[in-house]
Amino acid sequence: MVLDAFRARLGSIIGGFDAAQSHRRLRGFRASRAHVNTLIAASGETITARARWLARNNGYAANAVDAFANHVVGDGIKPSSRIADATRKEDLQKLWLAWTDEADAEGLTDFYGVQRRAAREVFLAGEVFLRIRTRRPEDRLTVPMQLQMLPSEMLPLDLNRALPGAGSIRQGIEFDGIGRRVAYHFLRRHPGDSTDPGLSGETVRVPASEVIHILDPVEAGQLRGVSRFAAAIVKLFTLDLYDDAELERKKTAAMFAMFITSPAPETALDPAEEDLEVEPGQVVRLDPGEDVTTPATPDSGSTYEPFQYRTLLQIGAALGVPYGYLTGDTARGNFSNTRIALVDFRRRISAFQHSVMVYQLCRAVWTRWMDMAVLSGAIDLPGYARDRRAHLACDWLPTRWDWIDPAKDAAAEILQIEAGLKSRSQAISERGYDAEQVDREIAAERKREAELGLDFRRPGSPAKGVGQTAAGEEPADRPEGTDAEDDEGREPRPAEEG
Repeated sequence: MVLDAFRARLGSIIGGFDAAQSHRRLRGFRASRAHVNTLIAASGETITARARWLARNNGYAANAVDAFANHVVGDGIKPSSRIADATRKEDLQKLWLAWTDEADAEGLTDFYGVQRRAAREVFLAGEVFLRIRTRRPEDRLTVPMQLQMLPSEMLPLDLNRALPGAGSIRQGIEFDGIGRRVAYHFLRRHPGDSTDPGLSGETVRVPASEVIHILDPVEAGQLRGVSRFAAAIVKLFTLDLYDDAELERKKTAAMFAMFITSPAPETALDPAEEDLEVEPGQVVRLDPGEDVTTPATPDSGSTYEPFQYRTLLQIGAALGVPYGYLTGDTARGNFSNTRIALVDFRRRISAFQHSVMVYQLCRAVWTRWMDMAVLSGAIDLPGYARDRRAHLACDWLPTRWDWIDPAKDAAAEILQIEAGLKSRSQAISERGYDAEQVDREIAAERKREAELGLDFRRPGSPAKGVGQTAAGEEPADRPEGTDAEDDEGREPRPAEEG
């Protein structure tokens, strides 16, 4: 405190940066100097609990989570091995595809579904854990390995202690003397799951080699993740309360159709004999002295929608999700503005795909899966132990995003390929497919078409080459002015006139 006061006094004397002053505008601005690990240890569980509550009960929050996960994963971030041998590569890709259906230890989804669940958890809780479970041969899996997802609550934030030697446990993660992650101390049961009969509070040590920790760190030295909702929870919750208040006010106002004022009765507490019900076109006769009035209820007027719109824009900015994806409102904004917002959003998603999902999740799973596939004999890769790095080389292909007008995008892509600005392999990879596999499929289709005398090519595509025809077809008549000798490399002769 003394040091902070000295710094404040020195800053007021020296000046230079208004942001560091304590004048009238910033007098109440007390920013914590605590490291992010301290802040997460103090508030992480509360933030995660509130984020999960909003995702369950608030439509905007649920929409934001789904929009993020769907764009990050889509149909799946899929591998394309770089093994040069085409036959071995094809066998490897088939083995991987067969294993993806067995990847989830809970048996609820495939590997790409695990990716989507992981993306949801990172958005909601800031992190998620995948435990690699090695299986026995009698389990009859394609490759004896599965993935078990563990939510962030399974790793206690308050587990901190020094270990014999130079090691330590910080926020449930065990480190060695030079700061490497050695193990994770997970709870045996979820602290909030009362249906699990396991011992509450008991932990189990799992080696770090068996755990994949997925998080998107925002500060250097950060150990645990923080929810994407951290900057939006206050506005989301208070906007929800405001909407509820508006609905209640409207409902209450709608309950009162009219009030009838009568002269003071002899007994003030006597109830009316019957209530007056009003029907369309009805003529109502009142007793002498009675008067009918309708309630004048306050209305939100023209400020309600602009206020909601601006608040939702702030929430969308805090979550990193465009307004349209957050609300489902497609009426606001023109095409150009919407496209600009989507381009920015997709750049963010692309950065998250490659720096978090691919680097932390996909690469780790692929490496362990390849080792298990070779060791179990599921696939034969000669020289794997000698040149493991080359065999592990792999490209991860996210699902391609489609625009509103795919015809124009496809035409632009064709022009780029024809101009040499990109290759077909690059264009196919950007769509989330393996170029060699696509080429093999196209070649097989062309062969089948030729055998059946079919041709589904785009008009003008030179797929069959000069002089080639489909099986069973006769060569087309030659244009006038040419003869058979032209095919032997001689200059064509112009047709004789007359």
